[in-house]
Amino acid sequence: MRKERLWTPEFLGLCGGNFNMLLSQYMMVAALPIFIIDTLHGSDFEAGMAMTCFQAGTVICRPFAGRIVDNVNKRRFLFALTVLFTVIMAAFYFFQSLLGAYTLRFIHGIVFAVSTTTLGALAALVLPPSCKGEGIGYYALSTNLAMVVGPMIGLILIGIGDSVFFASMSVVGLLTIWLANRKRLPDAIVMPHPRPHRGFSIYDFIEKRALALAGLGGLVFFAYGGVLTLIPLYARELGLQNETSLFFMIFAAIIVLTRPLIGRIFDRLGSDYTVYPGLISFFIGMILLSRISTLTGLLGAALLLGFGFGALSPAFQTLAIQRAPSSRAGVATATYFWSLDINVGLAAILLSLVAEAYGYRFMYGIVNSAIIVLTAILYTIWRARRIKAAGRARKARI
Repeated sequence: MRKERLWTPEFLGLCGGNFNMLLSQYMMVAALPIFIIDTLHGSDFEAGMAMTCFQAGTVICRPFAGRIVDNVNKRRFLFALTVLFTVIMAAFYFFQSLLGAYTLRFIHGIVFAVSTTTLGALAALVLPPSCKGEGIGYYALSTNLAMVVGPMIGLILIGIGDSVFFASMSVVGLLTIWLANRKRLPDAIVMPHPRPHRGFSIYDFIEKRALALAGLGGLVFFAYGGVLTLIPLYARELGLQNETSLFFMIFAAIIVLTRPLIGRIFDRLGSDYTVYPGLISFFIGMILLSRISTLTGLLGAALLLGFGFGALSPAFQTLAIQRAPSSRAGVATATYFWSLDINVGLAAILLSLVAEAYGYRFMYGIVNSAIIVLTAILYTIWRARRIKAAGRARKARI
């Protein structure tokens, strides 16, 4: 039997387009606050507002993105989105004011939400069923890589000069157009599926079959949000602020190294064999993180957290997309990402308040650990209901 191909030119192009979309975001996250404070003479609050504008655009638009994607020619739509993305990146060069930055970041958030939903849906559709989990794991890896190199590149370029940074963002946009659209995708994938007209429903924008998995993924990202946003402050409190970048390097390296194995295990043995080990590793990593005082402890926590997060994130995303028919891949993808957007945003606010009131050790060791335990309980309940429903379906066919 001929093995189905995972690494097709179409899949590689979509991974590259997603990487550049995420790269633009993480470059902006690191560099734009510096530009606002140093060049526009804004305050810390005004610098933070740029990120708030981006998140607002993303969260508001994400639910509608899936419905739009499923009802248009995805090939033409992706081309239009990547061109618009490039125009926005170029516009930062010309509109260098607080109002300009806020407006462009809001529009950037909208385009980012629709573009990543489109790319994610297309990536899931071009993958063969036999390696769907492995493929989505690699696709998610493009996000992880952008997360690691984006802030570093952004800080280097803004250090050279504002003009160099904003000109480079235009180059990122042009590369995105080329990567995402270089291969013509089959009509069976890009064309919308005809559906009978019906009245307005909330489920036009949310895929209810993906909601449970989106919620589980959201809980994982809530806990991860506490690591992403607060670990620099925690490390500074411990006197390890100079090693923060090393923490994220180890975190990302473990995800990269284990991703091939985790994807194959998911496809061949099922989700339990990646989700439960991922939950255990993520839980132990949080406990260790809450008790560290040395560099060795910090890097050990990074290793465990990286393995856990790297196993859980693609597993829940794959399950969410698999629960929906191919005609609803866009809505299922949007539902999943919308949950992640909301939970990461909530984590930045709520976990900051917890850390301020009770300390980082309490936040990581008690609150985040409890969230991981809750995720394990809810996943077990979801699996039990799935098994019971499958049993009833088999009896009905007999």
